[in-house]
Amino acid sequence: MSSGIVTVFGGSGFIGRYLVQRLAQDGWMVRLAVRHPARANFLKPLGDIGQITPLCVPVQDPEAVAAALHGADAAVNLTGLLYESGKQRFQAVHAEAAKTIAEVAAAEGLSALVQVSAIGADPSAQAAYARTKGEGEAAVLQAFPQATILRPSVVFGPEDGFFNRFAEMARFAPALPLIGGGKTRFQPVYVDDVARAAALALKDPACRGKVYELGGPKTYSFKQLLELLMKTTGRRRMLVNLPFGIARLQAAFLELLPVPPLTRDQVTLLRSDNVVSEGALTLQDLGIEATTVESIIPTYLDQYRVGGRFADRKLF
Repeated sequence: MSSGIVTVFGGSGFIGRYLVQRLAQDGWMVRLAVRHPARANFLKPLGDIGQITPLCVPVQDPEAVAAALHGADAAVNLTGLLYESGKQRFQAVHAEAAKTIAEVAAAEGLSALVQVSAIGADPSAQAAYARTKGEGEAAVLQAFPQATILRPSVVFGPEDGFFNRFAEMARFAPALPLIGGGKTRFQPVYVDDVARAAALALKDPACRGKVYELGGPKTYSFKQLLELLMKTTGRRRMLVNLPFGIARLQAAFLELLPVPPLTRDQVTLLRSDNVVSEGALTLQDLGIEATTVESIIPTYLDQYRVGGRFADRKLF
């Protein structure tokens, strides 16, 4: 039996592919609102024939957003940027698009809206990423007060941009940087746990109008995460302290690259811990047991092991 129609903005991204699978399993008819529908075709086999439909929806276009939401029962907004490039700006995607989606969702009479934000989202934050995420949250709740806000910490999983990036660096670089001394704390959360939270929030009316901060069962310093990565991949690399000032200077040049490994805004973000706030609603309040980093990263970081994926395995 169908659970209804749900429009997922940014559904072909990292979190989206896990969420779409769960929504299909729950019986939703899924509209994938993405910039490039052809690149989302790989998600179609996750559901029955015709259950998952990619649509070309520029989120800055109110008419396209309205068309994607017309007749839908619920929506999830996963759109977000890790860095700005070209016409893709934080303000437009994190704040203005979120506002448009929420306003149209309210006008169309949707029963549920889930806005996936980030821990640290705050309209007064120094980092543009966190500031625009906070502005987006405020705009969503003003237009759609019963929306559910999910704020994940650093999300990990096979396609992540954190462990994979540093594991690739460790293959060639003699040292890895400890930005700001590596003291920034994180609470990594498994991508499928975030997807489960979003899918549950759509179904459960008790989640509406609430904000949940999603973190894993343990907190780690940036240094501890790099040490865990090296232990998992069997590599030894120097960890070199890189003061924030020098990191920011380097980022000024690195962010000119097509895919920047570091930006000045990310350096600013690293000045603040990325952990669940005391007293916040969490995965536990959703009935979800958080998955540990140690149980997952060996399943996809083994490709970076010294000697390759099967280096420590006996063939006979």
